[in-house]
Amino acid sequence: MSRPALSMSGVEKSFGPFRALGPVDLDLMANERLGIIGPNGAGKTTLINCITGVLRPDSGSVRFEGADITALPSFRRARLGISRTFQIPHPFRGMSVVENLLVPLDYIHGVEDRHRRAAEVLERVGLSARAAYPSEDLSQLELRKLELARALVGNPKVLIADEAMAGLSEAEIDEVLAILYSLNEQGVAVIMIEHIMHAVMRFSQRVVCFETGQLIASGTAEEVTRNPTVQKVYFGEQAHH
Repeated sequence: MSRPALSMSGVEKSFGPFRALGPVDLDLMANERLGIIGPNGAGKTTLINCITGVLRPDSGSVRFEGADITALPSFRRARLGISRTFQIPHPFRGMSVVENLLVPLDYIHGVEDRHRRAAEVLERVGLSARAAYPSEDLSQLELRKLELARALVGNPKVLIADEAMAGLSEAEIDEVLAILYSLNEQGVAVIMIEHIMHAVMRFSQRVVCFETGQLIASGTAEEVTRNPTVQKVYFGEQAHH
């Protein structure tokens, strides 16, 4: 069996007396599509922040392609190939769409032609026609695509899509899913954190569910949705919204 692309072992994180996460053991295989679900406050964002280096775990380790990255800062992890989107897009206002990509490209090593790389990524997410547009004039779908594009300029091996489809229509969700499928087919492992259940269930080869910082279920989409504990803590909560 191949080695995990990303591996968390015994990861814990507390804020004062409150344990937000852990202990968590979780592997992401190379080229896997992994869905992460759970109610608000389940620890999903803390998990992402421990993977990307925004937070350092209190205990446990994070490994990427076999190397221990637990102590590495975010920018070092990004250069290794771990990238993410954010729940709320914050483009650089006053800049065009392509300029929003040229900024992160300034910090990425080994890109010979920044403008060509930016153009390639805009093509991948379907924003080529908007390259010269001011970022503040984009629609919600286009902002989501720009957020994906900014995560992709560094050519990541692992992409964490954090609620990348929030607020979108069904047709728009399909567009974002098509981009994520395409990336995965090109060799990018994708972690999808999402509350839009039919999207995460369609996309994911494996789904894990968190509750109060603990991983409570793991399996195929069908297995996890049938899990009585998941039905109680997550689908029960969703039914009240």
